[in-house]
Amino acid sequence: MATHFRACNLCEAICGLEIETDGPHVLSIRGDGKDPLSRGYLCPKGVALQDVHEDENRLRHPIRKTAAGGWEEVSWEAAFGEIAARSIALREQSGSESVAVYLGNPTVHNYGSLLFSRTLVSAIGRPQLYSATSVDQLPHHFASSYMFGHSMLIPIPDVDRTDFMLIMGANPLASNGSLMTAPGIGDRLKGIRSRGGRIVLVDPRRTETARLANEHHFIRPGCDVWLLAGLLHVIFAEQLDDQGRLVQLSSGRPLLRQLFREITPDVAAARTGIASDTIRKLARDFATSTTAVCYGRMGLSTQQHGGLCQWLVNALNIVTGNFDRSGGAMFANPAVSVVGRKSTLHNVGRWTTRVRKLPEFDGQLPVAALAEEILTPGDGQIRTLFTVCGNPVLSTPNGRQVERALESLDLMVSIDIYVNETTRHADFILPPTTGLEVDHYDLAFHALAVRNTAKYSFATFTPDKSTRADWQILSELAQHLRRGRGVAGLKERLRDYLMRRLTPTGIVDLGLKLGPYGAWRSPWNWRTGLTLKRLQQNPAGIDLGPLQPQIPKCLRMPGGRINLVPTVFSERFHMVEREWRRHESTARACTGRNASDGSISFYLIGRRHLRSNNSWMHNSRRLMKGKDRCTLLMNPQDANRLGLDNGQRVTVTSPVGQIQLPLERSDTMMPGVVSIPHGYGHNRFGSKIPIAEKYAGASINDLTNDLIIDPLTGNAAFSGQRVEVVPSGKTME
Repeated sequence: MATHFRACNLCEAICGLEIETDGPHVLSIRGDGKDPLSRGYLCPKGVALQDVHEDENRLRHPIRKTAAGGWEEVSWEAAFGEIAARSIALREQSGSESVAVYLGNPTVHNYGSLLFSRTLVSAIGRPQLYSATSVDQLPHHFASSYMFGHSMLIPIPDVDRTDFMLIMGANPLASNGSLMTAPGIGDRLKGIRSRGGRIVLVDPRRTETARLANEHHFIRPGCDVWLLAGLLHVIFAEQLDDQGRLVQLSSGRPLLRQLFREITPDVAAARTGIASDTIRKLARDFATSTTAVCYGRMGLSTQQHGGLCQWLVNALNIVTGNFDRSGGAMFANPAVSVVGRKSTLHNVGRWTTRVRKLPEFDGQLPVAALAEEILTPGDGQIRTLFTVCGNPVLSTPNGRQVERALESLDLMVSIDIYVNETTRHADFILPPTTGLEVDHYDLAFHALAVRNTAKYSFATFTPDKSTRADWQILSELAQHLRRGRGVAGLKERLRDYLMRRLTPTGIVDLGLKLGPYGAWRSPWNWRTGLTLKRLQQNPAGIDLGPLQPQIPKCLRMPGGRINLVPTVFSERFHMVEREWRRHESTARACTGRNASDGSISFYLIGRRHLRSNNSWMHNSRRLMKGKDRCTLLMNPQDANRLGLDNGQRVTVTSPVGQIQLPLERSDTMMPGVVSIPHGYGHNRFGSKIPIAEKYAGASINDLTNDLIIDPLTGNAAFSGQRVEVVPSGKTME
C-alpha cells in the first residue's frame, strides 16, 4: 500500500488529492487537507479519476480504421509513418492551408499537451489552427490584450478578501470557478457573507450559486452589456468613480464617461428586464463598498456582445478603484509565468478564414468557421484535420454540420483516449497515457488562481512501456512530419531537440528557477528559491501567498498604462447602440413574446452540472447515476401555456436542427428562457460510450447556429439563440 499526492486535472479548480493505492489498484481518493489552495475540498469528479484509470473502454494502443469501417490495432511506428506519408502527400497536393488542427479543452489541463501542441503545428507548416478557446473564453483574452497588452493577463476576483461580489452569467458552484481557479468556492462565497459582505447574482437562471447570494436578478439573455453600461452611467453621473492611483495608471476615462451618457437606468431597465431602481442601487452599493469585484463568465462570453461585456466588466472594476488591490480584481503571480515579454496587442486580423473572412486572434481562427472551411470547395479547402483531445461534434455550434464535415475529410487523425462522437470519424486514433499515469504541473490554472501556490504531481502509476504520453505522441508525430517534408530549418530542429531533451518536467523546472520565486531569480534566492526538487519535497504544494498589486510592472501596453477605451470596443459599442435604437423590434425581441407564426419562441441558454465537465467523464457510472440531468428547464408559466407536464418529452427546434429531450418545469428559469446542459448527445451511431441510453441525452449544439457569433471577437454566441418548443410527436407549423 502507498499514499500519493497530486492535483486533479479534470477542471480548473486543481484540487489537491490524497490517493491510497495497493499495487495497481486505487483504494481511495480524498481531498488533501494540506493543499494550500484547495484545503481538503474535493468535488465528485476527482474521485472518478479512478474510473478513467480503470475504464475498459479507454484506448491504450493506436488504432486505424479498416476498409470495412471497423478498427484494428497498429504499432506506433506504423501509425506515425502512414500518417506522415498521407498528410504530406495531401499537403503537397492541396497546400498548407488544406491542413487544420483543432485543440480541445483538455489540452490546457495537461502540461504535456500544452507545451508540445505547438511542436505539431510547427511541423505541419502553417496549418489553420482552431481551438476550444473560441467557444468558451476568447472575449476575456481579447479584452485583456487590448486593455493590458497581453491575452493571458486575465484579472482574477480576489474572492477571499472582497466585501461585495457581483456575479454575472457564472455559476461557480457548478463549475468550481472558471477563469477563476477557486477550489472550495462554496466556502469562499460563504466567507464573504460571514464577514458582513454581499453577493449579487445576475443570470437568466436562478442557479445553484444563487443559494449563497444575497440577491438574484433575472436578466434577458444577451442584454448584459446594457446592465454594465447602466451601472457605469450611474457611477459617472453621481461622481462615484474612484479618483485614486488608477486614474494615473489608465487612459480614456473621459471618453468612457461620454460613451454611457445616454444609457440611463431607465434605458437599461427597458432592455434588461431589471428595474431602474435596482440598477441605481446596485451601482451605488458596488461603488461605495469597502472592496468590490465584478466577475462575468460563460453567460457573458458566449453571446453576441461577449467582447463588449468582458471589456465593461474590467472597466467597472477599474473606475470604481476595485482593480489591482486587495478584494478587487487582481492578477495572479504564478511560479511559472505564462505571460510573455512581448505584447499580443497586434496579434489580431493578420489573416482570415476563407469563407466568411473571420479574423484570427493570437494565431487561432474562430472554430465556428471550421465546418464551413471543410465543406466549401475551392483553394484552401480543409482536407486534413488533426484533433488533439477535443470533441467538436458536441462542443462547437451546429454539431450535425460538423459531423458532415468530418465525414468528408481525406485524412483525420485524433489524439484521444476514446472512440467518441468526433474521433469515430478519424482514420487514426492515437491514445495517450492520462490521468493517474502522468506527471503534471498546472501551467494555466496557477496563473488564474485566487491565491498564489505551486504544486507538482508525480504519476500515481507507472504506465506500460508500450504506451506514449501526449507530449511524446506530439513530438514523435512532428519528427515524422518534418522528416517527410525535409524542410525543417536549423532553428526549428534545434528547438525541437531541446524540447525533447528537456521534456515537460525539465521545462517546468527551468520555468520555476527563472520565475518570480525561483532559485535563479537572484543570487539571494539560490538556497531557498523554487525549483522542481523543492516542489517534489513538498507533495502537498507550496503556499506563495495572497494576490498582490502588480500594476504597472505586469502590463505589456505601450507607455505602461491601461487602455480603458480601446477603439475597437468603442466603435463596436456605438454600432450596437445605433442598431438597437434604429430597430425597435430588437428591443421587443427581449420580451419573450410569441413568434409571428403563433408558436412560442424562447431564448436558449446552456448550463453545467458539478458531476459533468463538458463532454468529459460521461463514461463514469458513479457520476452519471441518478436522475436524468439532460433535460429542458422551463418556467412553469411557459409550460402551462404549452400544456406541458413535468417529464414529458418535447421537441426543440432551431433554424439549424431539432432534438428531443424530457421537460423539467422549474421556477429557477426566467419566463421566456429555456436551458439545456452542455456535453450530451452520446446516442449518435458509432459513439462508443457504454452508458445507459437514458443518460445519452441530446446535444444542445445540434440547435446552436454556427453563423451567430460575437462579431467583435469571433467567439461562438451560444447564449440567447432562439428556439421553439412543442410536445414530441406534434408537427411544427
